[in-house]
Amino acid sequence: MRGGVARRLWLESLPPGERRTLLEAMSERQLRAFDRHWLLWAHAGQLPPPGEWFGWLVMAGRGFGKTRAGAEWVRAVAESDPAARIALVGASLDEARAVMVEGDSGLLAIASPRRRPAYEPSRRLLRWPNGAQARLYSAAEPESLRGPQHSHAWCDEIGKWNLAADRAVRAWDNLVLGLRLGRLPQVAATTTPRAVPLVQRLLADADFTVTRGATGENARNLPPTFIAAVERRFAGSQFGRQELGGELLTEIEGALWRRALLERVRAAAVDEVEFVRVVVGVDPPAGTRGDACGIVVAAELPGGHAAVLADCSVAGASPEGWARAVAEAAHAWHADRVVAEANQGGAMVASVLRAADVALPVKLVHATRGKAARAEPVAALYEAGRVRHAGMFAKLEDEMCGLLAGGRYEGPGRSPDRADALVWALTELLLGRRVRPRISVI
Repeated sequence: MRGGVARRLWLESLPPGERRTLLEAMSERQLRAFDRHWLLWAHAGQLPPPGEWFGWLVMAGRGFGKTRAGAEWVRAVAESDPAARIALVGASLDEARAVMVEGDSGLLAIASPRRRPAYEPSRRLLRWPNGAQARLYSAAEPESLRGPQHSHAWCDEIGKWNLAADRAVRAWDNLVLGLRLGRLPQVAATTTPRAVPLVQRLLADADFTVTRGATGENARNLPPTFIAAVERRFAGSQFGRQELGGELLTEIEGALWRRALLERVRAAAVDEVEFVRVVVGVDPPAGTRGDACGIVVAAELPGGHAAVLADCSVAGASPEGWARAVAEAAHAWHADRVVAEANQGGAMVASVLRAADVALPVKLVHATRGKAARAEPVAALYEAGRVRHAGMFAKLEDEMCGLLAGGRYEGPGRSPDRADALVWALTELLLGRRVRPRISVI
């Protein structure tokens, strides 16, 4: 057990009275130093590997303390080595500055007043009082890392580095080729698990020590309300296993969608884009105790593109309940039309939707092929870069990644209801009659 962790456990084991007496005996300066003593308060997964190493990959769930671990490692390097020349690489310069330097767990926040580095934003440079330096880089600009030399590097959230034109891998390769200063060049990478080429490559690299962990391992430093909220929302989903459990989800062979592709098409927002039209795709359940009712909102964008805006699906609802959820989604997003599969009783689907909102424009579509066959042309739209996801849709994306070519489904639940609703929405927006469904308008 590391010395700092052992001391913390010893301190916590003391009776409250003894612990209070110990703390009250400290001077104000000692208390400040005690509060900043990282080795005392860090959990084991936040401490770098012992001995001499080249690479350290921290791949863990959200809230694990990855950013703090990376920043504390950089601080220790800089304060102990005046000759250190450190690269700080983020997904973008804005993220490198906002998270790695100025964030709550960033380098400026964790430094003691006497050893705080001077930050020169215009030069993207930090200078420690002893002479050590760190410079900010964007992984989206791989060529900026070609040429500069460093002794150390901290790369944050490598799983979300730009995948277009292999930028993530090129940025990494240029960085590593420049790690040639000092006796023992080192690189630390922190990330939430993502099944992207760079993360998979480092996991297979014998020169890397890998630290894995879950959100709960840092529970002592997280609000209980946060823990409860994320567990309530994501428990049982593959997304939860990845984002909270720190598990790298492998791709299913033959899946129509791959997680790396979904990460690539994810957009921060589409608020500034004018929608051509908005539709709500609906895959009604077969009965009141059947599968979930898939309800997905999507919008057509200028230039023949589309964006998935919301997953409003509901489970265990009565026909009146899921019809009300459809109406609410349509009103919230000012939908132009609702597209609903009518194979499971077209008259019933039409009647419950009308009962929920008599003015709701509805198009009923009849499936003549299986879910996977209907999904294949929509998956091709993703491959062509014509669809974005305006956010993270955990349960929907789990189902998408479980749909296999040939008709099999290996995702969560009995049926990909959410994914089917998405297929109906995007088919209506971008494929039109090319899929030749039988349609009746009511």
